[in-house]
Amino acid sequence: MQSPSTAPHGGVLIDRFAPEDKTHSFRERASRLPVLRLSARSLADVRCLATGIYSPLEGFVDEKTYDSVVETMRLPNGLAWSIPITLQVNEEQAAHVSRGSEVALADSTGRVIALLEVTDVYRPDQQREAERVYGTTELAHPGVKAMREAGNVYLAGPITVIDDLPEERFPELSLTPAQTRELFAERGWQTVVAFQTRNPIHRAHEYLTKTALEMVDGLFINPLVGQTKGDDVPAEVRVRCYLAMMEHYYPADRVMLGTYPAAMRYAGPREAVLHAVSRINYGCTHFIIGRDHAGVGNYYGTYEAQQLISQFSRDELDIQILKFEHAFYCKKSKQMATTKTTVSGPEDRIFLSGTKVREMLSRGEMPPEEFSRPEVAQILIEAYRQAAEREEKVGASK
Repeated sequence: MQSPSTAPHGGVLIDRFAPEDKTHSFRERASRLPVLRLSARSLADVRCLATGIYSPLEGFVDEKTYDSVVETMRLPNGLAWSIPITLQVNEEQAAHVSRGSEVALADSTGRVIALLEVTDVYRPDQQREAERVYGTTELAHPGVKAMREAGNVYLAGPITVIDDLPEERFPELSLTPAQTRELFAERGWQTVVAFQTRNPIHRAHEYLTKTALEMVDGLFINPLVGQTKGDDVPAEVRVRCYLAMMEHYYPADRVMLGTYPAAMRYAGPREAVLHAVSRINYGCTHFIIGRDHAGVGNYYGTYEAQQLISQFSRDELDIQILKFEHAFYCKKSKQMATTKTTVSGPEDRIFLSGTKVREMLSRGEMPPEEFSRPEVAQILIEAYRQAAEREEKVGASK
């Protein structure tokens, strides 16, 4: 079996699960420690750290690493890294923690799943973090809001997972980097392009993924299923859309679906770099970055993510970035296109905004087939109908 040529970021694929023969002693130790319940975002970070998605990090970053990442987009050793992976708590929680101590990390039910060896406790300048990482200090930005609300004290140190992580919503699609590397090898894929998405796949996405697929052995559709904004399409609905697309419109032997468990930070260009690093660790050799990658509102330029990631050389980020412009259906050439591949004017291009599409779907109207495949549109229409019925029942019960 051949495997992709990409080594993990930093050279080693991290595994922070306790050896089976030591889990009992770890759990006994944890029973005597202060317990910290993790937020959904921190729990997602624990999963990414433990499985190697965030290699080479072994835990939450200390102040020195935090400062280096925020200011230079690099770890202290010079390795590319764009967003500090932090564990935030409030002052009351921090009162029970000190450097050199240990903390038991629990899920939302209070079940302890990991230990944190506390190597640092610090209170950084969150205004600076917002400006540097998110490009804004506005609380209207969901990433800034989440960071500000999570607490002003940061705990650092390596983690060790000592019990089963909470079951994923899509266990059959929950693949670790070790597993994807093995599966790519089994399929004989030496080159693999990753597609990051938090939206259903419409015709524009289909066009760019298939264009990319012409260049490589396999396509890894890797949708983010961690915490997102309330108005984003729920992950359960999106997964049904991905499966429908794969069944009807992609060659089965050249595409794979696996979930990306991270929470969405909406950090735009900086998050694009983190997404690329994660796909290096999954074993991908290519990564698609289109318009407004990981963006929200009007906080980032249309192709700012492409511009930022171009600052890193292949020696720094060992993955080939495939940059795509916004795609649309061209009535003149009767096919999907971008401004690079058509001479048509705006009047010949079918492009619907996300707001317009949501309005159509909520009314039960099918978007034009040039915009969305009917199988996907039907799934979304049914999801919007069910959501409306639930809202009506809630309203009637008040």
